[in-house]
Amino acid sequence: MRAAGRAWARLRDRLAASDPGLLRLTAGLRTVGSVALTLAVLASLGADVPHLVAGAITAMVATFAVREKQRDRQALTLALGLPVALASLTLGALLNSRVVLGDVVFVLVIFGAVYGRRFGDRGTALGLIAFQIYFVSLFVGATVPALPTLYGVLGVAFLCSAVVRFVVVPQTPEGVLDRLRQAFRARLAQLVAAQTELLDAGPDDVQKALEHVRAGTARLHETALMIQGRLEDGTSDPSVARLLQRRIADAEVTAERLGLLVLTARSTERATTLTLHLSGAPLPSGGHLPVRDEATDTLRRDLAALRLLVLRPVAENRGTASAVMRNRLLGYREEENLPPASPAVRDVFRGVGEAARAVLGLRIALDGPQDDTDDSPSTARSREELDAEDAAIAGAEEQDQETSTLTGLDRPTTRTAVQVSVGSALAMVGGEFLSAQRWYWAVLTCWIVFINTASTGEILVKGSRRLVGTVLGVCAGIVLAGLVGHHTWTAFALVLLCLFAMFYTAPLSYTLMSFFVTAALGLLYTLLHTYSPSVLVLRVAETALGAACGVIAAAVVLPVRTARRTDELLVTVLERLGEVTDEAVAQLSGGDPADLLDRARELDQALSDLRAAVQPLTHPVTPLRNRRNTARYVLALLETCAYHARSLAATAELLPTHPSIAADPRLRRAGRRVVDNIAAIAARIAQPADEEPGEEVPVRTGPSIASLLGPDVGPRYGRVTDRVLRHLQRLDEAVVGLARPLDVPVVTPEDQGRPRADARR
Repeated sequence: MRAAGRAWARLRDRLAASDPGLLRLTAGLRTVGSVALTLAVLASLGADVPHLVAGAITAMVATFAVREKQRDRQALTLALGLPVALASLTLGALLNSRVVLGDVVFVLVIFGAVYGRRFGDRGTALGLIAFQIYFVSLFVGATVPALPTLYGVLGVAFLCSAVVRFVVVPQTPEGVLDRLRQAFRARLAQLVAAQTELLDAGPDDVQKALEHVRAGTARLHETALMIQGRLEDGTSDPSVARLLQRRIADAEVTAERLGLLVLTARSTERATTLTLHLSGAPLPSGGHLPVRDEATDTLRRDLAALRLLVLRPVAENRGTASAVMRNRLLGYREEENLPPASPAVRDVFRGVGEAARAVLGLRIALDGPQDDTDDSPSTARSREELDAEDAAIAGAEEQDQETSTLTGLDRPTTRTAVQVSVGSALAMVGGEFLSAQRWYWAVLTCWIVFINTASTGEILVKGSRRLVGTVLGVCAGIVLAGLVGHHTWTAFALVLLCLFAMFYTAPLSYTLMSFFVTAALGLLYTLLHTYSPSVLVLRVAETALGAACGVIAAAVVLPVRTARRTDELLVTVLERLGEVTDEAVAQLSGGDPADLLDRARELDQALSDLRAAVQPLTHPVTPLRNRRNTARYVLALLETCAYHARSLAATAELLPTHPSIAADPRLRRAGRRVVDNIAAIAARIAQPADEEPGEEVPVRTGPSIASLLGPDVGPRYGRVTDRVLRHLQRLDEAVVGLARPLDVPVVTPEDQGRPRADARR
């Protein structure tokens, strides 16, 4: 039984790590459950196949359209969605035979659906329902005499969706947050395992192990951001949310730093953080295996112990063995407990000690107070530090909501609504030439490629992925339709399987999602007795047409170029980076406390938005190879800057309670150059290309950050102060590194006395 329990725990941890919060699994189960229940109810009422298909699609739409986190808001949106669906179905049936008027109304429905996004999740959901149900009316050929029956079908579908959402597969913000916590633990354990693999990897496997560390670091960061987005709804006490935010940030920063220290131990020289963030970058000096001595053997054992400490539940951590393991790891925070080894390996032991402290804080935040009877002096001191921090954490201050100053066509929702409407009109005209009966597939594709995209390049990438997925799905649909024949319930079972796969893979791969949608479509056409291979081939043509119309509309009508979009987001990232750095340095210099963790998360979110926006530039098939390499390099440098800024913020927040950290007013002067350089780069990027250039403020280099503190920097500074200086130094180097690919002039101390033109590089 114990072996079975351990196997189940391992399986659960793997599932939690691969699907944080089980959000994809829940989405798939809810959708399949809603459709299956709708089919069961309609079949028991004697509905024919067209009505079964209409009910299935409606149940699917009613389930995935509602995205709010709070259950009461979900219920209200679902209730409002039914009359919207009925109105949209009525319009579709009334105008089914009036081609021109029907097309005009459909375009208006599309405009309203996209414009509704400006009203938040509810506006987005109601617009999506309106569009999709109009599409359903076209798909099943709704007529006015059939409306009463179809009203009943829609009512059953919405009711079944509500039953599955609130009764069969319930999901509360608290439950999602709890599962995200488990996912964070699982991914943290996976990262520690990857770091151990990197330490042990042979010369032929070291690059693969380094890629595993990079992937694990990125996944841990992704989960931390997801938790951040759920904290407000998942906890009723702001102080609890604040505490959890603090502990998650601690664990993330220390885990990333531990990876960097392991990387340095594997290298012949100190590794840079850029190596940890730039995919494909080799180990410094090629890398080498550490000496297999007693110290490195102990290090491997302690990394395994750290992983066990992360995963093992509190209930299983009782006993002398667990206490000894925990005390040993926390003891590495004291210099006298470090084993004799090379400086790089001793740094890894220090990193293990700091990571163990962060894990202890995370366990207390997640599981509550723990037994402290077997604490060593080092563990007791760590607990006292954590308790002091907990007491100092106050509820998060309410932040003023930023109000948008954009109006009219400058508002993104308005611009997108106009673009989608124009693209859909083009798709209608072109689709009619391809097929007078199934032109709406082109419109659907045009609509979909605009969802969650903001630039022409993003739309082009999404459209190409949908086309590839559709082509592959057509092949699968032909095979499945041939196997199923006219076995109705077998076909519906396969449709349900495709729906689950569609929603489970949607966040991972848009191509896979399109594949499963098209495969399910072939089965639906089989059920409606309208299937033929030519129909699915027509689906490919309509998809290609819709994607092309979307790209044309985005490129011609109020276009947002990829370069403009990425420049705007890059400026936002730099502004957030400057704010975090400035406020962290100010607090470390003795200034007033600031809300640094929220600032750091704003930086992370801005960087995540930029990463998504540059996908057209970093796509493997892009013909602009130099631009692709530059974009990847800039992203890696920004990841490096964000890491050092997060580390500075985490250290600054320890200032009021940590006895080994003291404010130093000279740090403000040392950090000033970094902040000014960030502002100079942001100003250069924000300057419009068509605007007359003014006097450019260059990025300035100079002596090391530590030297700016004065000549007495030396033994009186402890490891924490040294770490602050190292983060500032690395941040300074990374910011200067950003200037060159972004074409910002760099001035060295030797250039100060030269004419300005000579200072440009």
